[in-house]
Amino acid sequence: MTRPTLYVALTNHGFGHVARTAALVNAIRRHVPDVLPLIVTAAPHWLLQANLEGDFIHRPRALDLGVVQTDSLHMDLTATRAKLLQLQGMAPELIRAEVDFIQQNRAQLVLADVPPLAVAIAHGAGVPCWMATNFGWDFIYRSFGETFREIADWVSDLYGGCDRLFELPFAEPLSAFPHKERVGLTGAEPRYTEAQIRTQLRLTTAKERTVLLTFGGLSLEAIPYHALAAFPDWQFLTFDATAPELPNLLKLCGRQLRPVDVMPLCSRIISKPGYGTYSEACRLGVPVATIRRDDFAEGPILVAGLQAHHPHQILSHEDFFGGNWAFLHAEPDPPQEPIPLDTNGNLTIATAVAYYLSNLSQP
Repeated sequence: MTRPTLYVALTNHGFGHVARTAALVNAIRRHVPDVLPLIVTAAPHWLLQANLEGDFIHRPRALDLGVVQTDSLHMDLTATRAKLLQLQGMAPELIRAEVDFIQQNRAQLVLADVPPLAVAIAHGAGVPCWMATNFGWDFIYRSFGETFREIADWVSDLYGGCDRLFELPFAEPLSAFPHKERVGLTGAEPRYTEAQIRTQLRLTTAKERTVLLTFGGLSLEAIPYHALAAFPDWQFLTFDATAPELPNLLKLCGRQLRPVDVMPLCSRIISKPGYGTYSEACRLGVPVATIRRDDFAEGPILVAGLQAHHPHQILSHEDFFGGNWAFLHAEPDPPQEPIPLDTNGNLTIATAVAYYLSNLSQP
């Protein structure tokens, strides 16, 4: 009997897509223990190892671009457009190579987050393409203006062939996708109890004075670490390897930990807008203080979703970059809508994938 094999296509933009899709793959494996994930991404192998449980094959390929950024907040649109045009020119060859790879490895389904070319690759190989996302790259590119219109149309046309879209919370209209079904929040679970991680990190500061700083894989160029001097009896946690050595700042890089593992230690998370951080914080009930990011079309939608459903603080750039972080002394604002979000997105998607793969294996 052929081993169930899943081709997993990850967008080449930041680390959040890796973390949230890895959580889905782990959930699928609990339903289909012998599944073989073929993880197709340009993300580093160590990041996959840190997030995935069990064996997998890593195929280092960039199936899309995302947006060229110098850090987590600053975009280079000229370089983005040039590289997207280059990707369009390479697309036929890239599709052929991935179709061959799928057929050689007998993958039965493509699960994507959310490279547009994954649809063409899946259909070229004769298998369905399912996607899980809260935004499409056509939505992002269209917001960049007229010079991106033809590229956005190309992306929309590709998304139009998607066989099944799992629409995550905090979503834009996703109008290019013809077959949508809403699901709950997705994300990883902590691997340790709060007591275990406190012991491992030798932390003694109370949760009320412990804060996680997390800004994605690209981090920020100018995190104002000097503001931490006003909080000598607080404990700040960061995954930023370039952060300065400060008595109240603990750098967690190199410890095989993920942000979700330390979130339960904290009374607050300071972050940029990002589905993965928001989703995991909501699932764990940890308030979020977030910088706005209105130049990226997904940003206002994420912030509005956070305000509606979760304790929050919305920070101006002055609050974060120019102030004394007085916001830490204020209580987070309560959610505007009393109905909590469904947190079972992993289970819903994993059950659907498992059902599809198990039906294929029936005689």
